Amino acid sequence: MDLICTIIAHTLSYRSKQYLFRLIKISIVLAALYFIYQKIVHNNTLHFSEFYNILSENNAFSVKTLSFLLILSTINWLIELFKWQLLLRPFKNISLKQACEQCLGSLTASLITPNRIGEYGAKAMYYEASFRKHIVAINFINNILQLAVTTIIGLIGLFWFYRSFDTPLNLEHLAIYSTILVLVLSFIGWFILKGNFKFKQVSIKKLRRFFKRFPKKTLYYGFGLSLLRYAVFSFQFYFLLQIFQIHLPYFEAISVIASMYLIASIIPSITLFDGLIKGSVSVYLFAFVGAHELIVLSITMVMWMLNFMIPSLIGCFYVLNFKHSNKIDS
Repeated sequence: MDLICTIIAHTLSYRSKQYLFRLIKISIVLAALYFIYQKIVHNNTLHFSEFYNILSENNAFSVKTLSFLLILSTINWLIELFKWQLLLRPFKNISLKQACEQCLGSLTASLITPNRIGEYGAKAMYYEASFRKHIVAINFINNILQLAVTTIIGLIGLFWFYRSFDTPLNLEHLAIYSTILVLVLSFIGWFILKGNFKFKQVSIKKLRRFFKRFPKKTLYYGFGLSLLRYAVFSFQFYFLLQIFQIHLPYFEAISVIASMYLIASIIPSITLFDGLIKGSVSVYLFAFVGAHELIVLSITMVMWMLNFMIPSLIGCFYVLNFKHSNKIDS
């Protein structure tokens, strides 16, 4: 009798965990869908009726234009999938399908988290517990590579922007603030790397050893893919400028776009307000070239829809179909 009771209790516990797990997956998807709905329909900076009118006036719904934009977004995400495969290769091989599931599923799960930090935990869930720390570290490298490209090109673009337009930006003050920031971050980095303490059972010494052993060739290729991805989505933004009748010389436009992505990337934000921040920054910068506020906000919205909304909707499918049994062995 005791054995039967134990089996029943175990079965109920297992079923309860399954129901809870399903509830969490459904909650993540509903939260993502609600966020997307709010972003499009109840946007305080750009009303949906204004957005629709601007798209209609500029013939942005033509099949040819939309197809080309979707191709650029597909290339953008394919590069990200290849990069994720590449960075994982020294430890394990995953298929393009698995890379797609992990990247898009984690994108959906991280929509409402600050600076998409939820992506780290979401990607780690696709692997056995013993390998999750490696996934978090690899994802950190992945994001740092993209941020490095954004920073390098952004600084060049910002300098070009300053030289090309009459801006109130004081380069001397900016240099001083940047130097102070670099020194502070360098000190913090040195303190962490030279220390030997643990954070939630993660030893800094082990992390340091992991980063030192990471193949340098893989990092170079990863940087190259990050650069290629940056070229794709920045050109996509430039193409949208042409569609919306903002005709600028290519390098002049890229200097503004690069400055926008740089400034937006260093401002901490929740993804819920990410579009608002990018929109505000882009409106301010493109005002120097005489671009209308609603046009710039519309372009930012289209970029968000193409590169975040559509991939997130696809990611909803992967979140709902995620199973513990599908975890990749360490």
